[in-house]
Amino acid sequence: MVKLAELPQEELFTSGHRLCAGCGPAVAMRIMTKALRGPTIITTSTGCVEVGSTIYPYTCWNIPWVHSAFENAASTAAGIEGALKALSRRGIINEKIDIVAIGGDGGTFDIGLQALSGALERRHDFLYVCYDNEAYMNTGVQRSGATPYGASTTTSPAGRAIPGKLVWKKNIAAIAAAHGVPYVATASIAYWNDYISKVRRGLEVDGPAFVHVYAPCPLGWRIPSEATIQLAQLAVQTRVFPLYEIIDGRYVLSLDIPKPKPVEEYLKIQGRFKHLFTPECRGEVDVIQADVERRWAALKKLCSQ
Repeated sequence: MVKLAELPQEELFTSGHRLCAGCGPAVAMRIMTKALRGPTIITTSTGCVEVGSTIYPYTCWNIPWVHSAFENAASTAAGIEGALKALSRRGIINEKIDIVAIGGDGGTFDIGLQALSGALERRHDFLYVCYDNEAYMNTGVQRSGATPYGASTTTSPAGRAIPGKLVWKKNIAAIAAAHGVPYVATASIAYWNDYISKVRRGLEVDGPAFVHVYAPCPLGWRIPSEATIQLAQLAVQTRVFPLYEIIDGRYVLSLDIPKPKPVEEYLKIQGRFKHLFTPECRGEVDVIQADVERRWAALKKLCSQ
């Protein structure tokens, strides 16, 4: 774990962006840049971070940065890696340059999954960071493949017909690990030193790495701006979002939660789950609690092997 005093003073994700007050992805970006170890090129797909941090002619990235379309952050990173290899072979550059691709949950779980899969399968040497705020937040809070069961969004509105989204969130870390890549990890902005350590490990491995960072959204989750870190912490403490690593296929739990808080504590302070506490939908909380426990048991089993 890194210590606070060890963090670099230099800010590579600077102030002046247009992201919301209390924006979890903005916190995720600032923390992530503290883990960078040297020359780095970042590419970011369209999403909250991209549109909020690079409104022309301004940028808050104090580092070489490339905009990618919604679907191809991983492809762009692969292209950058290939270009750097070519320059190295010609003797034009002689230093290691890290490459970081960034995508939101929509650009990773859904639209960019094909490009991500291809880049991981081809073993391009880059780190992919997925900031997960669990919906398409900058285009109107539509549900994504990362949106949890029971959440009310503009395309899965809770009402008489459905109690919010009816299917479970994709296990994107397992999908990335299934490619046989050397490093996959989950992280939370509430556990900044764990997150920084994992970003650094992802940069240090030889080959592709994937870090899935949990980043609450006050707008879409309908929470106060000051509750962002509290929600990120509660997600871990209720086992909703476990922290772990997958190193060369071996699962390692980063933080055990022997006495979890009930998932209700996490759900009840979010407006997107408000309907679950009505008499008609109250049973859905128990369904979610049971799924959290089932997934935690499965993770613990994987970590014990």
